[in-house]
Amino acid sequence: MRTPLSLDAKPVSVVQGLLRLFPFQTVYVADLDALMGKGTQIGLIRELVATFPALDFWVDHGFPGGDPIYDAPNERLLPVIGSESLSDAHLNALPGMGQRFILSLDFRDQLLVGTETLLNRVDLWPERVILMNLSRVGSFEGPDFRSARQFISLYPAHRCVVAGGVRHGSDLDELARMGASAVLLASALHTGAIGSEDLHKYRDFGPSLGLAR
Repeated sequence: MRTPLSLDAKPVSVVQGLLRLFPFQTVYVADLDALMGKGTQIGLIRELVATFPALDFWVDHGFPGGDPIYDAPNERLLPVIGSESLSDAHLNALPGMGQRFILSLDFRDQLLVGTETLLNRVDLWPERVILMNLSRVGSFEGPDFRSARQFISLYPAHRCVVAGGVRHGSDLDELARMGASAVLLASALHTGAIGSEDLHKYRDFGPSLGLAR
């Protein structure tokens, strides 16, 4: 990965560069190795948590049952459970997690990735739900405004976090008007399409940094 915000691709360096751009409060980390069944990056995640004590971390690296990274309670570390990691067999375990996780509804185009049963079990959803359009991540095609608007209208009790395709400050403007509670950002920050001035408009809105490793 090349970015003007960091001299190298080490996660700690990238976060430092992004914090120079804006005082983010939350970092989303996708452990791609774990999600693809190639082992986990628990060591790197622990390093990030230790290096940045003022940040909250949302960590997606599959279903967290028995995961050693969550053995010790840590208010700054929240598992993200993506629908792509869920089967029907996993659903019975969700109530035991209470609100201590974030659900990511992962769509490829308009199709949910994972068990579609989840869409009919709103009672299993935590308060905060990521609406993730995998087809638009890094695409600069724009967010799926239609789906975001529909979700916010249908599920007012849930805080909608929009992910995928954000291009510029105008997209943030539109998502804020819709009532999105946060946005996951990565590509637009690294290219400079969204800069410090854009972000400071939403200091209270809370766009979240997305860091994928």
